Amino acid sequence: MAEIAQSTSRPTGISTSLTCRDGVPLNGHIWPARGRPIARVIINAATGVLARYYHYYADFLAGEGFDVLTYDYRGIGLSRPETLRGCGYRWRDWGEQDFDAALRFMTKRAPELPLMVVGHSIGGYLPGLSTEAHRIDRMLTMGAQYAWWGDYAAGHRSRLFWRWHMVMPALTAIYGYFPGRKLGWLEDLPAGVANEWSFRGPRMERTHPKHEREAVLSRFAAVTAPILAICVTDDDIGSAAAIRRTLSYYCNAERIEASLSPSHYGLDAIGHFSLFHSRHAGGFWKDTLSWLKDGVNPFGSSASV
Repeated sequence: MAEIAQSTSRPTGISTSLTCRDGVPLNGHIWPARGRPIARVIINAATGVLARYYHYYADFLAGEGFDVLTYDYRGIGLSRPETLRGCGYRWRDWGEQDFDAALRFMTKRAPELPLMVVGHSIGGYLPGLSTEAHRIDRMLTMGAQYAWWGDYAAGHRSRLFWRWHMVMPALTAIYGYFPGRKLGWLEDLPAGVANEWSFRGPRMERTHPKHEREAVLSRFAAVTAPILAICVTDDDIGSAAAIRRTLSYYCNAERIEASLSPSHYGLDAIGHFSLFHSRHAGGFWKDTLSWLKDGVNPFGSSASV
């Protein structure tokens, strides 16, 4: 997508691999802390966004003393199988299996250090699906939501509904996967991921079979890590309503919602994607260090949820 293109030479980490509980292999990169490490960070990508888009931010954090893991979910980027048709991958697998594998991997790496999660979009929702999420010490989320169409920002809802809830399922039925690259709409997605997005309702747990719903809610409730949830005022997908809906499931965590407008950094627009662009290194990225290092919210307009 044009709006998430980066312009400078891409930093490189150390290639690594993870194995999920169900045997699916994932690939990613480790960014060792430069200097004495102070904490570990897992970066969870947005839906259909390659992990390499977050490499700039990962490299920045490594320079600030964090051991960082970036990884591609199953069906995406370095973790894409030979064919997406018939692979059976689901959106929920990205949390129950993929993030879970990332969390177990980083739990074993320098276990004496605090463990943080940075989650963008769906990446801020996925942690609650892992049975190991109670191990997280702090979370920072940006536009974290699970894309129920009713939460899309007013004025954009019709356009987004048409794209993600009409065109996407139709093309998925035709191709056997969602051909996002052909359209310039994110990456290709496995059919299970695309359809779970397209047909999601307002209650997350109802996307799971009835006999699993109580366990899913319990996993979210087990998360006690403080969460700083960034809501960008011109984000048409991660609206305030969408972020609050996601935060409501983390019912036993301290939840702080911070509203961030483009004018805060002297910009005309930020939107859903651009906070991970390298142009934010001296602004937003630097500000996130206050939360990741010290648990201090650096943004003035905020409220506890």
